[in-house]
Order: sequence, then C-alpha cells, then structure tokens
Amino acid sequence: MSVLVVENLRKSFGALRATDDVTMTVEPGEIHALIGPNGAGKTTLVSLIAGEHVPDAGHIRLLGRDVTRHSGPKRARGGLGRSYQITQLMAEETAEANVAMAEQASQGHSFRFWRDAATDGSLCEPARAALDRVGLSGRASTKVTDLSHGERRQLELAIILARRAQLLLLDEPMAGLGHEESIRMTTLLRGLKGDHSILLVEHDMDAVFALADRVTVLVRGRVIASGPPGTIRRDPEVRSAYLGDSLDEATPAEVPA
Repeated sequence: MSVLVVENLRKSFGALRATDDVTMTVEPGEIHALIGPNGAGKTTLVSLIAGEHVPDAGHIRLLGRDVTRHSGPKRARGGLGRSYQITQLMAEETAEANVAMAEQASQGHSFRFWRDAATDGSLCEPARAALDRVGLSGRASTKVTDLSHGERRQLELAIILARRAQLLLLDEPMAGLGHEESIRMTTLLRGLKGDHSILLVEHDMDAVFALADRVTVLVRGRVIASGPPGTIRRDPEVRSAYLGDSLDEATPAEVPA
C-alpha cells in the first residue's frame, strides 16, 4: 500500500491554476523528491497534502485513508509530519523541552500542556531518544536560541519523529545550510530512509540526487516527469524546463555510504 496517493489534484487561485491535475505517490520507506522552478506550484501542492488548503478537485489518500477533506491536525494524528522552510520552534525552551512537548501531544495528552514537560520522565526519555536519532543528544539542555541554524533543522526533525509520523513532508530542509551542515543533514535523512517515507521538496540538486529513490518534476502546476534520478537527469523536457546544463555539474553530496 502506498503511504501517500495524490490523484488528479487541482487548485486554482482566481485565474491561476497552481496545481493542474497532479498525480503522484510515495511508497513505503522511500525518499521521493519534488523539484521544480520557482512558481511551479510546489508550495501549493505541499499545502494541499498538509491540509492547509482544500483542493478544487482530486483526492489525497494517506496510509490508505481518504484525507482530502481532513484538517491539518487530523492528518498529523493520522501519520503526517511536516517541516517548514522557516523553522517553527519554542525559542526560549531547550531542545529537549521542544521535543518533550511533541511527545506529550503524541501521547494524546495535549490537555496537560500546562505541565512542565521537561521534568516528566515519561516524556523526557523518548524525547532524548529522538534527539539522539538526529545527532543532538549532546545539545538536549541547550536553548533553541543558542542552537545553530543547522541544529534547529535537526531539532525540527526530532519533533516530527516524536509525533510518530510515518510520512515526513520536508519543505527545503537544506535551505540556509552551509556545506558541512548540508552533508550532515543529508546523512541524517539517509539514516531515516527505510524506517520512514519522505516527500522531500528541495532546490539543492546535490542532496536530491544523493537521496531520492524517485523524483517528480513540477512545472507550471503540472507534472512533466517522474521516475528514478537517472531517468530524470536524462529527460530532455526536464533539462529544458528546469535543470539545464547545470545538471551536468551536479554531483552527489559527499556522504559516506
């Protein structure tokens, strides 16, 4: 069973058709990259999948359930975890407290939000495990304000993992990262591969071709190609519309196998 199925999805804003009959799937344990030029409709498609917009036509199925009309929070409870281009964290809290709050919500105790999650052992232990999974075990007691940009990206992933997400919807996780931070993030995402399904929206072609099992290319709201990275590299329409000659210079990120 596909983790995510998007069928004939359409969304218009006035005369602008932002997504035009988009169909794609994400399979269990794979990293599926969504790429395309600015204005291609990627943001709208991500918002539709996340439940922030309602499509004009088409269907979305998450883990076999039709979620087309479900709210974002209901999709999150159903297994969807999303990151954003701009991190959304509690800046004055520690890394551990941020993840503990997510753990609290995943346990169905959001009504206890007023409790100090950072001192609750039932929350802190799984929070520390999530931080360890993303390489932040040594930064658990550090406030978000004192974390680097790359560490905040890692923390956001830990929060998604604490929410028991089965499909990770990652919106440009490499944005703003330096070379070494990009390599670290690529290594981290590769480590999640297999245990989680990932829909990766990304402009960093090194990361895309280092990580993706499949790539879907969106241009002017329509899918112009979808397939393995090697096929996408050679597709003349993709080269003309988006990748161009720069693809010949793109090399996989320097990540240990």
